[in-house]
Amino acid sequence: MPLPHDLCARLQNAFRARHAHVSLNHCTQNLGILSILLRSGFLTALSRGTTAAPCSPEAFNIAPSDAHRRIWAELKYRDDQPVLRQMELVSKPSKRVFIGVGEIRRICTGRRAGTVKPLGMGEIAVIRTGSKEHEWVEAREAVQLKLGGEVICRAG
Repeated sequence: MPLPHDLCARLQNAFRARHAHVSLNHCTQNLGILSILLRSGFLTALSRGTTAAPCSPEAFNIAPSDAHRRIWAELKYRDDQPVLRQMELVSKPSKRVFIGVGEIRRICTGRRAGTVKPLGMGEIAVIRTGSKEHEWVEAREAVQLKLGGEVICRAG
């Protein structure tokens, strides 16, 4: 499984370089984080494709191997400025950060919870829970579902 810091770095670099699309490795982790960013309004669209370009579902299913499968994210800009200004990793391989529902509620309401800084206006935190049904959720969804977990990254 690729580390989430690769996703954060690729997205930030693509926004800073003013790209319209960015290609990312196809895995459930990247798909989960990107779908949260899409629902939060940081991306315009997601599509599956190959290393060459986005393609139809039929062409994606007959891709030669998993190494050639990609997720294509269409980046969103407003007034020629990137919508996603900063995306940083909270949990690192050397120090993973797990928090409970009460602590997630604290960071959502603007208070510090341990080493996790509070969320600002328009900022989200991506949480990986232990639930199979809701494995990747945004912090506010985790509070509603009463699920704790690992804080992967934050975007704003």
